[in-house]
Amino acid sequence: MPLTQSKTLADVVRSDFPVLNQLVNGNPLVYLDNAATSQKPIAVLESLRNYYEQDNSNVHRGAHTLSARATDAYEGARDKVARFINAASRDEIVYTRNASEAINLVAYSWGLNNLHAGDEIILSVMEHHSNLVPWQIVAQKTGAVLKFVELTAEEEFDLEQFKSLISRNTKLVAVVYVSNALGCINPVQEITEIAHSYGAKVLIDACQAVPHLITDVQAIDCDWLVASGHKMCAPTGIGFLYGKLDVLNSMPPFLGGGEMIADVFLDHSTYAALPHKFEAGTPAIGEAIALGAAVDYLTNIGMDKIHAYEAELTQHLFAGLATIPEVKIYGTKPNAQGEGRAALAAFSVDKIHCSDLSTLLDDEGIAIRSGHHCTQPLHRILGLAGTARASLYFYNTHAEIDIFIKALRDAIDFFNGLL
Repeated sequence: MPLTQSKTLADVVRSDFPVLNQLVNGNPLVYLDNAATSQKPIAVLESLRNYYEQDNSNVHRGAHTLSARATDAYEGARDKVARFINAASRDEIVYTRNASEAINLVAYSWGLNNLHAGDEIILSVMEHHSNLVPWQIVAQKTGAVLKFVELTAEEEFDLEQFKSLISRNTKLVAVVYVSNALGCINPVQEITEIAHSYGAKVLIDACQAVPHLITDVQAIDCDWLVASGHKMCAPTGIGFLYGKLDVLNSMPPFLGGGEMIADVFLDHSTYAALPHKFEAGTPAIGEAIALGAAVDYLTNIGMDKIHAYEAELTQHLFAGLATIPEVKIYGTKPNAQGEGRAALAAFSVDKIHCSDLSTLLDDEGIAIRSGHHCTQPLHRILGLAGTARASLYFYNTHAEIDIFIKALRDAIDFFNGLL
């Protein structure tokens, strides 16, 4: 169904997401926890069911028809992901369980074999734990030094400090594309260009970018990029690592076992070509196929349309939150068109715990996130134990935001009455 002046993108796609059509605590569900995980459209659910009902078989290992069909669908999904992020080759896409596993793959395969005492790893203080803990482990094992880019006064990535921080000792820069707490969109192309001028490799955590922005790994020129399927309308248990061919070829296997081998002898083995060298054992076949279906679904809508509509929602969300004086939002503000940041708002209310707000909103059928959002160091810098977070996707509506704003105002009034 095409968009018209009277129809929003959500009007067109809403019926594709059956989970949204339910009552929670007697109220219509308002799902605003999309930065944690997205909902799944019927096309993705059907692709998963079709695999298990029609094609259930192991991939790459059988000459029979079911195995051939499963392999074609599984490898076809890899082609779709490669096109979606504009990889130069399908062999640059490695399936993983999630982005966390993808980062660990790079940390253990490349990091432990290329970093030495005194080498520098540059991260930012806004990193998700998944792009922090693996590098802490690698630094402890190798003697590498962790350095951190701080925030500007506007609570964004401090590019000028990054320029002063990087040195010839820097071997890796690993940064988030879009912060899941601050919502800022980091200048990853410029960060990569600067890092490469010092001879450093670059890893981009794109979990909050790939579902919402046109992502072009060749334009960014990063060495690795990671994403999780469950944040982009695919099932849980599937994600991917993008890596440049020459970089991936230089890396030893991460896990050993079936699938990742060429020949096995009693005393040694040789390894399969990319990308299978990094895909040991029976993979999440149905989930990978469904990831391909999710890519098809997003592509058919158009990432440009998704981004434009989310900008409208962002403007509406921030305008609504601005009417509640007790609310403090973290991260940069969007411009008048809702552009310049992600479609999410992490916020706090003085003297009211974020979990209490979330619980009261859940009573009204409104799902938001509360806590540190896997960014404990960032929250300590902000002087907070946690924040509440409302995060949007293209199936959300302006009316849902209005319901959330009213319920949030009522919840604050309720707690203030108890103080």
